[in-house]
Amino acid sequence: MPKKVTAAIIQVKPEYLDLKNSVGKAIHYIEEAASQGAELITFGETWLTGYPTWIDHIPKACLWDYGPTKEVYALLRENSATVPGQEINAIAAAAKKHGVTVVMGLNERVDHGKGNGTLYNSLIIIGPDGQLLNHHRKLVPTFTERLIWGQGDGDGLNAVNTNVGRVGGLICWEHWMPMARQTLHEAGEHIHISVWPTVNEMHQIASRHYAFEGRCYVLASGLIESVSDLPSQFELPAELEENPNRLLQSGGSAIIGPDGNYIAGPVYDEETIVIGDIELNKINEEKITLDVTGHYFRKDIFSYQVKKGQRDR
Repeated sequence: MPKKVTAAIIQVKPEYLDLKNSVGKAIHYIEEAASQGAELITFGETWLTGYPTWIDHIPKACLWDYGPTKEVYALLRENSATVPGQEINAIAAAAKKHGVTVVMGLNERVDHGKGNGTLYNSLIIIGPDGQLLNHHRKLVPTFTERLIWGQGDGDGLNAVNTNVGRVGGLICWEHWMPMARQTLHEAGEHIHISVWPTVNEMHQIASRHYAFEGRCYVLASGLIESVSDLPSQFELPAELEENPNRLLQSGGSAIIGPDGNYIAGPVYDEETIVIGDIELNKINEEKITLDVTGHYFRKDIFSYQVKKGQRDR
């Protein structure tokens, strides 16, 4: 395990619902962050190709038989990546070219076999050799998200060895699923990727709590999206129509240490790369007081099981 790691969070807009150009933009920012010394680079929740912010801002969007929603869902399917697939391969090639670990949030499409009508909210980890190291699907889409994504599985609840230590990640409200957190704590994370639409105050609390509880570093990754990104198929409420530059997702990305304190950020309301240095030895220092997988966990009292190997593909 290295002693020091430079980590970067890419807090910039994707090309909304445009898979080809979003991949090109991701590759550009991987190169830009690598040029600044980053060895670990992460993007926010469903960055590829955008979080469906419209489900919370368009009153009619969640109706069962609303034509514009069907049109947008079809467009989202067409612009969602398969895992593996040529778009992910292109991002993996960029990771290999620059020798960096890349974590990408994406809308995932299944093209064959069981579940080929379902989209997933997914998080993948690509190593510096370009290999896909982990593929996680959000366990439970939150509230209105259930219109868009299916339920994930336990296969991706892992931390994996990389050039920057052991890396794992969870998506949004999974950070309030105690057993999901404990599973990753037991996987031995050094660095945890915490992806959100916006890392608002409560999400900051969850991310800082995760760092403190897991005695690990956390990269809390947020998105930037504005009214102008909303699909044109929808009729916007007047207050949105009049403010096309208003941010609906405002970032909040931050790097948090194993004591729960900030190292970089949070940064709101701007497109930027949030970058900071991680001193991995501090993980060992903090474990003197708390280790929820060891001296602060009573295995003689508590037990649980994680079911894996049930993924359709």
